[in-house]
Amino acid sequence: MWNQVRKLQKNRTVTYGIPMLLLVVGGSFGLREFTQIRYDAQKIKKKLDPTLEAQVNTKKQLAILQDEYEKLKDLDLDVWKNIRGPRPWEDSTEYQEEQLARLEKHIEL
Repeated sequence: MWNQVRKLQKNRTVTYGIPMLLLVVGGSFGLREFTQIRYDAQKIKKKLDPTLEAQVNTKKQLAILQDEYEKLKDLDLDVWKNIRGPRPWEDSTEYQEEQLARLEKHIEL
């Protein structure tokens, strides 16, 4: 009996393989539980406010789109001017002052 136990202790499969197999399988179950806790916590955090939920709701979304259309209908979208922003190597304050000077000159005309 003791002889067989000693043979098993010297066997590499028993000393290295079985603990490794237990670690992999047990780790899989442990990670599943921890990730489930993580996703449950995310679901709780993602609860929306009633006001935001009304905006996301597709039934009420049509009314929201109509309100936005009414706001934009009054704006004159044909009159606009493309203003270039400063390049990374340019001084932004100098460029903004230059744009303001051009704009003021254009308004005076």
